[in-house]
Amino acid sequence: MLTEASVNLLQSYRSGLNSYDEILDVKGRVKPHWQALFATLEKLGIDELKSRNQEIIEKLRENGVTYNVYEGVDGLNRPWQLDPIPFLIEQKEWNLIAKGLQQRALLLDLILRDIYGPRNLVRDAVIPAELVFDNVGFSRPCADLILPAPNQLVMYAADIARGPDGQMWIVDNRTQAPSGSGYTLENRIVMSKLLPELADGMYVSKLSPFFNSVQNTVSRLSGKNKEAPNIVYLTPGPNNESYFEHAYLASYLGYTLAQGDDLLVRDGYVWLKSIEGLQRVDVIIRRIDDDWCDPLELREDSRLGVPGLLHAMRKGNVKVLNPPGTSVLENHAFLAFMHNICRYFLGEDLIMPSVATWWCGQPKELNFVLNNIDKLIIKKANRKSKFRSVYGRLLTAKDKEELKKALVQRPHEYIAQEEVSLSTTPSLVDGLIEPRYAAIRAFLVADEKGYHVMQGGLTRSSPVKDRFVISNQHGGLSKDTWVVSDKTEEIQEKITIPVTASVNRQISLPSRSAENLFWVGRYCERTMAVVKFMNIVINVLNLDRNFGGSSKQEHIKILLQSLTHLSSTYPGFLGEHNRELLNKPYQEIVALASDVSRQGSVASNVDAFLQAVGAVRNQWDIEIWHIVDLIENSFHEVKNKSSMNSSNIQKTLDKLYTSMLTFLGVISETMPRDNSFLLLDTGKIIERILSKISIIQSNFGVKNEANVENELIEATLLNHHLLVNYRLVYKSQLNLEAMLDMVLFEKSLPYSIVYLLDSLKANLDKLPETRGERLNDAQKAVLEASTLINLASVSSLSQYDEFSLERKELFYLMSKVSRLISSVSMTLTNMYFSHTVMQHSFFKPVENDEI
Repeated sequence: MLTEASVNLLQSYRSGLNSYDEILDVKGRVKPHWQALFATLEKLGIDELKSRNQEIIEKLRENGVTYNVYEGVDGLNRPWQLDPIPFLIEQKEWNLIAKGLQQRALLLDLILRDIYGPRNLVRDAVIPAELVFDNVGFSRPCADLILPAPNQLVMYAADIARGPDGQMWIVDNRTQAPSGSGYTLENRIVMSKLLPELADGMYVSKLSPFFNSVQNTVSRLSGKNKEAPNIVYLTPGPNNESYFEHAYLASYLGYTLAQGDDLLVRDGYVWLKSIEGLQRVDVIIRRIDDDWCDPLELREDSRLGVPGLLHAMRKGNVKVLNPPGTSVLENHAFLAFMHNICRYFLGEDLIMPSVATWWCGQPKELNFVLNNIDKLIIKKANRKSKFRSVYGRLLTAKDKEELKKALVQRPHEYIAQEEVSLSTTPSLVDGLIEPRYAAIRAFLVADEKGYHVMQGGLTRSSPVKDRFVISNQHGGLSKDTWVVSDKTEEIQEKITIPVTASVNRQISLPSRSAENLFWVGRYCERTMAVVKFMNIVINVLNLDRNFGGSSKQEHIKILLQSLTHLSSTYPGFLGEHNRELLNKPYQEIVALASDVSRQGSVASNVDAFLQAVGAVRNQWDIEIWHIVDLIENSFHEVKNKSSMNSSNIQKTLDKLYTSMLTFLGVISETMPRDNSFLLLDTGKIIERILSKISIIQSNFGVKNEANVENELIEATLLNHHLLVNYRLVYKSQLNLEAMLDMVLFEKSLPYSIVYLLDSLKANLDKLPETRGERLNDAQKAVLEASTLINLASVSSLSQYDEFSLERKELFYLMSKVSRLISSVSMTLTNMYFSHTVMQHSFFKPVENDEI
């Protein structure tokens, strides 16, 4: 696999090194695999690499890959950042690293069981008592939460970096809800698609065996006799920093994504509130921190957890990974005692050392820290403390004295770590390949043989030269991590499904997800309805620039007022100053399109649509996310009022309409016809019926002159996508009765009211029953509306009062059907979307374990 060195890029990179770098071995020679990688980069050229980097940025944005930065400049949904140059590490070295990680995971598991058990480590003075009892991660209610498994620490992640001795060191532990494995997988998928040639001449280990091991472990914990276990992936919700990963992994692993309010404890069991009713939960993979898991026994102000969860765990009725209480291991002070703990439990030395750490709670160590503060990094021992790491050498004399006082006053709260020069790795920064400090987050999961180590990890590099700032919250860049070799040493493990497992054909749909899907359909159709009719109105305005008060332009006034009724943006063209707005309508139209703070505007509807889509992102295929990205781009254009003028507003609106129509088309073509699709489609149909009725009622509720009504008939047919069909049937003659017959009664036309009512009835008939009645209230309302439409007479609907000119029968029919269909939405909300189910006492004894 050795290739000729890429002289230009490689030599240029080496000339800029001032510390140990990953491309070099201990003798200062370029490692073979890095040499091969630079040879490929040389063939690509720096311009092509920059071009591929831009493709990566676009692909990640299209795929909806985000990492939310709290209080960041970009706010939530910041695009994920991936460096196109991977991090390489040879398979032989990784095998040694894996052994060190497995030993560390085993040690932490032993510590966890000891802390919440006999506490021999404290009794035998291996660690000071403060590491347990003054540890904010230690929680007494968690002492008796025992998993029926050999290891209590099921999932573990370690941040590792190469020290000045050329060996990998562990710099941090993540034990309560380790994050990053989903981003690792997405990085690999994107790199394999956009830069596959970088792996030429080398074998890169696969990531899939790790996720296979996760599935097998979770399956075993659910109970071997459980045919179709109900496994929930518990997320804090869309505003969490790594919500993308929660939805991504839930979908990839085939688990139900849920929030705390989607679950309840009843009779000592955990239940999922789904549209099919309450479903018992067997395993919860949590991505919320310990404190927030159960407001009854832990943090009482938590809205993220499940009241009574710890009690259900104690009874053995649900398994939670990792069990609450594991954050006790994330205290930085443990790093100072890990060598002694290893000797105590295992009788051996650490395979992989930790970065040198001193706990200031001991007099000798405190004096050392005070005397050497310029060479050290000061941190709070408890991770949850809001305290940024302090580099002693960067402090002023005054700040240094204040820090020393704090250390002396409360020494047990602080630790100090040696500031060492960790290794750098090649990174693409501003179009140049430069060295940057980096660390790898390695992932492990307990299995039947011990701990399975992912063959790769999430590498993060610092965006700032000569500074070790790798946190994604502070701008750290991610890298794909390649464990490479010249040849495949062993057959890669394939993903397998246990033979005893049966297929769970009915996937749980939480009530919250069901509600969001319903509103995805409604907001999408609502946006399209307003945009469609707005474009019709703009076309009419463009045909008659000299808008005035003559009867010739009366239809424009009616259409503008219909637009206000349709969007419910009152007073709009109906207010006291309507004459002024009618004379200069574009100002109001632009506001109706762009003002995101105005309820009912196009921008407001798209914003609500995007929020609903994001809340159920685990439901969508990658193709749909590409379309959502287009919609989001159009959303930003629509919000930009300065570019929304009479000359380009239609172009912007057309782009948005086309993207949303494509969204519905791809949904229709690809989404399984399950409850998720039925609720989305039902929301769309309800909104479509209401919008079409609004236009009919506004345009024809009152009789107008023939030439005005002809204009309104044409606009209405356009709005129903029926003008071409109408002309084929009736040629060019416009007639109110013919139009009403087509838009109300023609069963073969997908935008006719009777067709939409039939479609709505078909959807409701397929949704789960919640009561024993033959017809529920929603079905009754649709049946009544359908009956009213079918019994109506076109000629009667066209009649008007000679004095008031009102078409009372048409107006009454449209109002009645509108009320009935609106009631369907309320009924569905009460049937399927209620999140306020009363919790029964979870202390009630369970008489029968079978459900």
